[in-house]
Amino acid sequence: MTIRPRRSVLYMPGSNPRALEKARSLPADALILDLEDAVAPDAKDLARSQVCEAVKAKGFGKREVAIRINGLSTAWGRADLDAAVAASPDAILVPKVSAAGDLDAIDSRIEGRPIALWAMMETPLAILKAAEIAGAGGKLACLVMGTNDLIKEFHGVHTPDRRNLSAALGICVAAARAYGLAIIDGVYNDINNADGFLESCKQARAFGFDGKTVIHPSQLEPCNGAFAPSPDDVAAARKIIAAFDLPENKGKGAIALDGRMVELLHAEIARDTVALADAIAALSAV
Repeated sequence: MTIRPRRSVLYMPGSNPRALEKARSLPADALILDLEDAVAPDAKDLARSQVCEAVKAKGFGKREVAIRINGLSTAWGRADLDAAVAASPDAILVPKVSAAGDLDAIDSRIEGRPIALWAMMETPLAILKAAEIAGAGGKLACLVMGTNDLIKEFHGVHTPDRRNLSAALGICVAAARAYGLAIIDGVYNDINNADGFLESCKQARAFGFDGKTVIHPSQLEPCNGAFAPSPDDVAAARKIIAAFDLPENKGKGAIALDGRMVELLHAEIARDTVALADAIAALSAV
């Protein structure tokens, strides 16, 4: 399976042409060109036009580009979907998904096209139906946490440790992994708190997220670092792979390496680590 880095996924408001242009040179693994929350109602039509023109013009290098449309039940959703499909981004991100059926109309619209489907997990029903949503199949490739909306819908408050979101985060990671999907953590709101942001990235990686959505370019480099294997991690992984590839170790379920027992599952993790590192290196060579 081809691994595509999604360490940092940057939201860019579709109504801001300067931001759309700047996005072409920022060190984000992926971009979400937003037509929904970041765009005022009276700017929706302009944002749609600007985003789709930018996507058609290309020039984003190897960065993955997604368009977040407005929900199909809104006044703008159908026009957003038609325009996004015509522009052919890498993915279309669907907001406020609460059941697998919420994806059906969009999935059928992009069938046969090189466009993936991403789903926002930002409602209480989405958490309760996470397995159903993740198992929707079709073009669904990625879940994106909408933690601000979840806190709002839970009638909760933001806490530094996100303990009040841990159940929702864990459920969604489990659902994504069960169905072979990527999963991206929600945003960190305080762009001036670099230490807090880094801790949030480390927490997300510990949960098992592939990366994190970000709202400011200053968050990109620390995010990329937090979700990338370190040089020591990669060297250790290569050593494990090489040991299992030795003729005398072929077919073994466990081997001794540097004074400790290493199992086949560690070799699988090592191969994933090296594949991710190689994919990051390829993405960086833009």
